[in-house]
Amino acid sequence: MDDYFAHETAVIDEGCRIGKGCRIWHFSHIMTGAELGDKCNLGQNVVISPGVILGKNVKVQNNVSVYTGVICEDDVFLGPSMVFTNIVNPRSAVVRRDQYVKTIVGKGASIGANATIICGNNIGKYAFIGAGAVVTKEVKPYSLVIGNPARHVGWMSEYGHRLEFNDDNIAICPESGEKYRLSGNQVSKIID
Repeated sequence: MDDYFAHETAVIDEGCRIGKGCRIWHFSHIMTGAELGDKCNLGQNVVISPGVILGKNVKVQNNVSVYTGVICEDDVFLGPSMVFTNIVNPRSAVVRRDQYVKTIVGKGASIGANATIICGNNIGKYAFIGAGAVVTKEVKPYSLVIGNPARHVGWMSEYGHRLEFNDDNIAICPESGEKYRLSGNQVSKIID
């Protein structure tokens, strides 16, 4: 007996690994060689390509294709219809399957609806990519980026709130009460 739920219309190829407690919904396809950590939730019409690795508790909303070369660490959120690429210069008549470019999405990062991640641009832990953004360069941990091309406009807490730093470069998340420090254009959580 499987330790996960898959809707009857989902296609799960042999040779993939699906963690305990995963939920795979309508018309989704998990391809050979893909790995899903425990408690992942894949919405309707999701494709997970060969070699893709999803950590624990990754949430993939409707109409997302996660292509070979993408690795999502634990607790990543992929918004509806967001897009990954895996070839820098695709051409229909030129086969480049040996040239897939790796993209790593760090722990706890969120990518908004209809955003596009150009391959090879890693997303730092707890970063927040706004809806419709087009990411063309690396995104720092805790960074909030929006627009096309995506540009840094602020910092986010691990709970998804915009951080406001005081004169001492300290910010407090309004939901969790956790403290953050801004130093050298990098944000880190303060551990007491």
